Amino acid sequence: MRNVCFVLIVFCLFSCRKEYKNTTLASTVFGTNYSIIYDSDTNYKTEFDSLFYVINKSLSTYQTNSDISKLNRNESFKVDAHFIKVYDVSKEIYEKTDGAFDPTIGNLVNAWQFGAEKTMEEVDSLKVDSLKQYVGFDKTYRHDNSIKKSNPNVYLEFNAIAKGYAVDVIADFLEFKNIENYLVEIGGEIKVKGVNAEKQKQWKVGLEEPNFEGGQSILKIITIKDESMATSGTYRKFKLDNDGNRYAHIIDTETGYPSKTNLLSVSVIAKECMIADAYATAFKAMGIEKIKIFLKLHPELKVFLIFDNENQELETLALNGFPV
Repeated sequence: MRNVCFVLIVFCLFSCRKEYKNTTLASTVFGTNYSIIYDSDTNYKTEFDSLFYVINKSLSTYQTNSDISKLNRNESFKVDAHFIKVYDVSKEIYEKTDGAFDPTIGNLVNAWQFGAEKTMEEVDSLKVDSLKQYVGFDKTYRHDNSIKKSNPNVYLEFNAIAKGYAVDVIADFLEFKNIENYLVEIGGEIKVKGVNAEKQKQWKVGLEEPNFEGGQSILKIITIKDESMATSGTYRKFKLDNDGNRYAHIIDTETGYPSKTNLLSVSVIAKECMIADAYATAFKAMGIEKIKIFLKLHPELKVFLIFDNENQELETLALNGFPV
């Protein structure tokens, strides 16, 4: 009888084991691709599209009727909760990085043909100097749900944090639906929680190898759990001068010019994807030595750098326990 019970228990353990199947949704948003994988049979694409619409309506400089576009035209209105959240976090990171992360860099981004508005054909030192006077996030402030600017020519853009924020919004929605295992990825910005339930394995994500020719290849695959990761690279958007020097699409807030840098890629792991997204941009502007100093005071950020060394060879550096 005891043997019969043992057989029945073993049979139940194997036959009653839950078979997990993920739902995977993939499409385009914000001018890029997204992929969302989660442990549920329910298709939430309609809800995701609604959230994307609201975020775009609030934060996209590529939409003429968005809140941020209205603000840049100096129209009077009240911003929504999404705008307030992104604005407040941006202000905090602007102050912590001494302006390396600065959403008011938009006029210069546009002037150098990297932004939503491409109205200038040539940029010289006089134009740069004239636009620099409108740069500085401290030239804006929030009063309740209104954003004020010290000068009407100040131009705001949140492109360096908005994708990460959208990842967090989708993740928050999934958790509201009591989904504990998911991966949310928008344009390379990622947030994961739990495990890949279908495979019963931890989530693995790839770090892209810099390629100036436009190809894609994976440098390394890492495992992350209950964290977010964002990457900022210069190998897709850059300019060359007459001497062949490469200038990043990251604008130096002090000079007003695209950054000349040997940093090719910065990946940041943090709890929130919007935090990782913003710091990845800031670190591109700061450079390797300043990053090292900054990270000594911020152990909560894990960073992986890919750069050209003195011999023009590809080199990597993992900081603050970034998984390698």
